[in-house]
Amino acid sequence: MAEGVIDPWPSTVTLARVDRGGVDLHLEPDAQARKEIAKQLGIVSLDSLDAEVFLRPWMDGAEVSGLIRARVTQTCSLTADEFEEPVESRFSVRVLPAGSENTSPDEGGDLALDPDADDPPDVLDGEVVDVSAYVIEHLALELDPFPRKPGAVFVQPPEPVELSPFAALKALKPKSDAGGEES
Repeated sequence: MAEGVIDPWPSTVTLARVDRGGVDLHLEPDAQARKEIAKQLGIVSLDSLDAEVFLRPWMDGAEVSGLIRARVTQTCSLTADEFEEPVESRFSVRVLPAGSENTSPDEGGDLALDPDADDPPDVLDGEVVDVSAYVIEHLALELDPFPRKPGAVFVQPPEPVELSPFAALKALKPKSDAGGEES
């Protein structure tokens, strides 16, 4: 979660707790938390949200995976009408504690990036996994930045014939009967 942003729905688990056998969570924020999450995501409302999240030991960190189910109300980018939309998404992320020997101080620069490789693990600030932040982050990734209400169709407005600033002056010019230019 970005620094300075307050988590409206805190749910955290320590890595020590995950090491003792994993953790299964069912998360469902209350109406006030959903209102704050909707505001944070820039949507009209978050009508429902529940997540099944599983934390399992991985190296000296954890693998966090889950299923998110939500119902969001957004504003159509074409018609400006509000509409509801269901969201269902699976996610998986690996996390390591700060200072872990398994984190690489140098990932090799831009040339070493492999688009088909797994994402590198997130490095935590300490020993605590902010589970709700991962749920909100992955919900945000599922939202269309330009939502379109079902059935909404973009119609290109007709292009003006002439866009020149002289077009208006040309319309004011008196028509010549002789068909030639006036002097």
